[in-house]
Amino acid sequence: MMKTNQCKIVDCTIRDGGLVNNWDFSVEFVQNLYAGLNEAGVDYMEIGYKNSPKLLKGAEGAGPWRFLDDDFLRKVIPQKGHTKLSALVDIGRVDENDILPRSESMLDLIRVACYSKDVEKALQLVQTFHDLGYETTINIMALSNVMENELLEAFEMIRESVVDVVYIVDSYGSLDHNDMNYLVEKFKTHLPNKRLGVHTHNNLQLAFSNTLIAAENGVELLDASCYGMGRAAGNCPTELLVTHLKNTRYSLRPVLDIIERLMIPLREKEEWGYIIPYMITGTLDEHPRSAMALRASADKDKSVDFFDKLTTPEVTFGDK
Repeated sequence: MMKTNQCKIVDCTIRDGGLVNNWDFSVEFVQNLYAGLNEAGVDYMEIGYKNSPKLLKGAEGAGPWRFLDDDFLRKVIPQKGHTKLSALVDIGRVDENDILPRSESMLDLIRVACYSKDVEKALQLVQTFHDLGYETTINIMALSNVMENELLEAFEMIRESVVDVVYIVDSYGSLDHNDMNYLVEKFKTHLPNKRLGVHTHNNLQLAFSNTLIAAENGVELLDASCYGMGRAAGNCPTELLVTHLKNTRYSLRPVLDIIERLMIPLREKEEWGYIIPYMITGTLDEHPRSAMALRASADKDKSVDFFDKLTTPEVTFGDK
């Protein structure tokens, strides 16, 4: 087994977990989470999105972590510790004029999420953030649905770019160990000059094992969240990486404290994690939105009917 001492954990509890509760975390919650992650030795905390409310519908209903403001962040975390702060932006949803130089910002890392068709636009944003002094990543979403030629074209652009880290993202939670081995090898072959990251979802209960496989193959940045909190089936649990990665300095007790004080009470109010409808969309390699809608309905546990709807062609030639 390869060592995993090159790995760094990026905790996404607030950013990805915010997709569960519309970013309705109190300032105290986020301060306690940061303090615990810092004590545990976790490398990055992704504290939200740096998108612009001007460019998104429904912005007024979301918590402040959906549209991070630098002045607000300074009040939330007046003194940073070892744990760096990260934010995610989406193509077409960020106003570059809202981004301060890193020297004036609380953020250290800005990650750009995109689909393969938008890699060129994503890299333009990456260049902007790089020039402002930030660490950068590009996160190519829904890799399980990307055609080979599209990926090769993306690699060509990425190889020549300034981006620091390139992410393998299992958006639908549909990948297994063979897929992860294949993708890591492909990314390493085509992007020998780039560091790699991985973001997994737990639809098939493989988020942790897929993340470990990536780590043991040299992937450096590992996304996770406390108690696995994230949209739908959630993410690789931070606590499992903290306790399992070899030759690392992480400490489990502070993360257990976070889970006991913050996450378990929240889990009683909000739903995330391995649930059968999310397993069904994962095994069919589909976006979880249909399963999320089912879980919000009166038929939330009617999995057989849900499976039949997703697997039965809408029109058959025999129908009159």
